[in-house]
Amino acid sequence: MHTLQLDIPRLPVPIAYKDAILLTGSCFTEHIADRLIQHKFNVVSNPNGILFNPLSVADSLNGYIDNKQYTEADVFRLNELWNSWDHHTRFSHVSAEAAVEGINQSQLQAHLQIKKANHLIITLGSSFQYYLKESGKPVANNHRAPSQWFEKRLLSVEQITTTLKTTIEKLLTVNPGIQIIFTISPVRHIRDGVVENNRSKARLIEAVHQLCDTFSCAYYFPAYELLIDILRDYRYYDIDFVHPNFLATSYVWERVVECAMNEDTIALMKQVNEIAIAAKHRPRFPDTQAHQKFRSATLQKCMLLQEQHPQIDLTAELQYFS
Repeated sequence: MHTLQLDIPRLPVPIAYKDAILLTGSCFTEHIADRLIQHKFNVVSNPNGILFNPLSVADSLNGYIDNKQYTEADVFRLNELWNSWDHHTRFSHVSAEAAVEGINQSQLQAHLQIKKANHLIITLGSSFQYYLKESGKPVANNHRAPSQWFEKRLLSVEQITTTLKTTIEKLLTVNPGIQIIFTISPVRHIRDGVVENNRSKARLIEAVHQLCDTFSCAYYFPAYELLIDILRDYRYYDIDFVHPNFLATSYVWERVVECAMNEDTIALMKQVNEIAIAAKHRPRFPDTQAHQKFRSATLQKCMLLQEQHPQIDLTAELQYFS
């Protein structure tokens, strides 16, 4: 039983199955994206990989808008891998050519999605920004390079708001109908220090609220407050006391659905989820009549749902039950 109440305003334009959604930011973004993907929404998630700070988020969004293409001159070799300072290590590769190809494929996918996206979900994790001492370039990921290569700075509220404001203005010229949902990651960046982590989060919160006051298309979803103020118990954290656990992310997801989806969408999500769960089921005795009946009944449900809602991609499930 939670003693505190947090009333979250509903989104004026709810998320629906016909919509395109782009998500970017910290690892908390991935939790929300995974749930949306599980329910078969049209999602592109973290095209640069996980990004923690606002400058990297803004820079990556500018790159998607412009369909920026990378070359081998943009990657560097470290620890036997080719890496990009703008990308997470999931884009790193033993071959420079393969690293660049993976990055550019993701850039193109993000470019196509951002132009038609109805919703952009941005999760900011930290106000701390690392810069390369040699060039002054802000980096999105340190790739375990020696710490003496970097200078670490705490961004000001003004720097964060100005940078993101410029990016949002640019985005609205190519996609004037987009709705932007900001969240602050509840993941504690304890390596920065407890006091420093709170300063960092405070700057993000203030900057995001200023942006929501400036742009009528921008909204704040209080994922951070749900963890810190409503759940506020270490039961809801992983063994490291830093990352929210499955129980916590499930609770936050329920509140996302409550505030961002209407009743028709929620009903449809239940049907889709039933089919997705059925497709994951691996029977011990697949040749039994009972299992054949189950497959046949689920295939019928699947075909009917696909016919009624062609925007939902059930190709894999149809294949499995056929």
